[in-house]
Amino acid sequence: MGDAETSRTRLPISGKTRQDPTSLDIHSQDPPFTPPEQVSAPEGAPNVVVVLLDDMGFGAPSAFGGPCEMPTAERLAEGGLRYTRFHVTAVCSPTRQSLLTGRNHHSVGMGVTTEMASAAPGYDGTRPLSAGTIGQILAGNGYNTGAFGKWHQTPARDVSAAGPFDRWPTGEGFEKFYGFLCAEMNHWYPVLFDGTSPVEPSRRPEDGYHLSEDLVDRAIDWVKDQKSLKPDNPFFAYLPFGATHAPYHVPKEYRDKYRGAFDHGWDRQREITLQRQKELGVVPPDTELAPWAEGVPHWDELSDAERESAASLMELYAGFAEHTDDQIGRFVDALEEQGELDNTLFVYILGDNGASAEGGLGGTLNEHRYASGIPDDAETINRYREQLGDSSTHAHYPVGWALAMNTPYQWTKQVASHFGGTRDGMIVHWPRGIAEPGGIRNQFHHVIDVLPTVLEAAGIPEPTEVNGVTQQPVEGTSMLYTFNDADAADRHRVQYFEMVGNRGIYQDGWMAVTRHGTPWEMVQDGSESSFEDDRWELYNTNVDWSQAHDISAEYPEKLRELQQLFMIEASRHNVLPLDDRMTERENPREAGRRDLHGDRKTITLPGSASRLTEETAPNVKNRSHTLTARCEIPEAGAEGVLVAQGGRFGGWSLYVHEGRACYAYNYFGLELYRVQDSEPLSAGTHEIALEFSYDGGGVGMGGTATLSVDGAQVAEGRVGATIPYYFAFDETFDVGVDRASPVTEDYPVVDNAFTGKLHTVRVDLGDDLHSDSDSELGRERFRAAHE
Repeated sequence: MGDAETSRTRLPISGKTRQDPTSLDIHSQDPPFTPPEQVSAPEGAPNVVVVLLDDMGFGAPSAFGGPCEMPTAERLAEGGLRYTRFHVTAVCSPTRQSLLTGRNHHSVGMGVTTEMASAAPGYDGTRPLSAGTIGQILAGNGYNTGAFGKWHQTPARDVSAAGPFDRWPTGEGFEKFYGFLCAEMNHWYPVLFDGTSPVEPSRRPEDGYHLSEDLVDRAIDWVKDQKSLKPDNPFFAYLPFGATHAPYHVPKEYRDKYRGAFDHGWDRQREITLQRQKELGVVPPDTELAPWAEGVPHWDELSDAERESAASLMELYAGFAEHTDDQIGRFVDALEEQGELDNTLFVYILGDNGASAEGGLGGTLNEHRYASGIPDDAETINRYREQLGDSSTHAHYPVGWALAMNTPYQWTKQVASHFGGTRDGMIVHWPRGIAEPGGIRNQFHHVIDVLPTVLEAAGIPEPTEVNGVTQQPVEGTSMLYTFNDADAADRHRVQYFEMVGNRGIYQDGWMAVTRHGTPWEMVQDGSESSFEDDRWELYNTNVDWSQAHDISAEYPEKLRELQQLFMIEASRHNVLPLDDRMTERENPREAGRRDLHGDRKTITLPGSASRLTEETAPNVKNRSHTLTARCEIPEAGAEGVLVAQGGRFGGWSLYVHEGRACYAYNYFGLELYRVQDSEPLSAGTHEIALEFSYDGGGVGMGGTATLSVDGAQVAEGRVGATIPYYFAFDETFDVGVDRASPVTEDYPVVDNAFTGKLHTVRVDLGDDLHSDSDSELGRERFRAAHE
């Protein structure tokens, strides 16, 4: 369908008028029928590739002066452009929603991650239909579209076999999706979807499997299929990696390459990185290091053991980053081999937020337990030095490295007020559209600018209607004006920032900011300050590139002016009311959002039930509950899992081991509480039940586990403490098997399906559900248990 005949502002594009028959006999039809034409992209529209990395700071990649060697990023920058003032939203889901819609994250309901959504319009975690995605727009204009990797935009309650599927990737404009929908993923044993169907990798780590490699293999195969079967159609490939978000899982040789590379520590690394940044021209020559975060130790204040553990975790992260970039390099090579690289607009975003401080001051072997307020000590981390990066660890580096990876800026992920949380490197490569490769671009831009840039490059207008729904305005500004004009004046002149109460406002180089929380304090204790008490800072980034000098005392009127502008922008974009809750909001009851099961107290699942995420599984945390599995044991006996939730780093399992009914509760990999029948199960039909009586008094308390077979008690034991907030984002509630990592070593990884016949699993939930708000006594008991 030619452009002259096509109105691209209303999607889907209308086809030609239906032809009517003019004859009884097909041979006499005049004019003859013609086949319907396919919608085609505008003449000369390029292929589009958008690569998004996770949890990488501005000062991490070598392409922007950092210590993580990323040759593909350097290659694309040398053949394209580096953007030095590109910004994101400070946390994953919001950046992704903004990237794909071209609107600010609160404008499209994603004020925080999907797992922290509430009922407030700016935070409900649901993209409005009035904000069509780049996938929908490009697919509606003749592009083939595919997404491979981390999605993290589907409402958490919708991630189950019951759907709905309209906000899964295949409902958001992507004809092909292969990846995962949650916040993070185990890269050795991932839980994946192909479209809307759960799939398992065909290989294991011992066979050379790694998730990042798998994603790129799938993307390469998809591109080859598109160009083989529809060579005239441009494609849009979206590759949002799970890397470099924790857990840091990487082949050993990548980790070992960096042995000793960080023994000089994070203070010295900041100095080295800043010097390299100046040499590359990605910061001005007079740029200063921004102030160090209060409460974070300097390298020379650490013990020898703490320096050893911190250096090891940074070695691991750097290897993870380089491995990911190498996979992107394989994709770039494949485009070049297909003859498509020169006509591909390739956008490489080196982070969906700043480097993450969510591993705490000392780093951790298990980020899940740190998020619940339980740190690891250096000696424990050092005992696992050789295992770092393999499937037995779920590691995250310390805050000091996060600050260094955000050089030269202040603060980290979550902190939307400062550039350490929001400024990331971005590279654009497009040989047919960029006349002078290797350039630096210093114009101020934001992730909402990617969509309008792609549309302008492709010659596609912003639609006024998508699938019958009038569209709200795109809020981003195309960056195309900068491609061949390094000195062009900024067009994106105002931008607000907000995340969990941290907020900022930018206007023509001036920036007013206020930090409300501390990102490594994941569990709140009720002593948080009010928003009215927050202290505002003022920076003139036209002369102070890194926000190194607060000048609020010298320019109080300018500060007040920008504070007022923030309130105007916040009102326009659904930012209000502000909400600073963190881990607590992962509980639907605390957050005030709907979940899949609502107030149901009994849920019966078939033995064939698909895996359930934390949000779609029955919520057994912080309450009494009973698990009842109805199964058949064959004459030869049976083994395997009846029902399990979580895995090696925290969870529980009801299973049969050596012919006996068993229950195990894995407390963050620190303690394994186990209850087992003394007699093997006889052949025939049985009801195996586990009754958990919760102690109460707050969240994370212990309880008594009572195991019964056919109504008769067979074993009882204490569980000293339980997981208060979530088991894992990268594990599931599984019926008849324990997918991903195992809760207990009593059964193997993956090959642990129940070998008898499992009919149903019933979950009965008690009325004694506890929350953080129940009592100060509960909070005190929880804190005391973990000191």
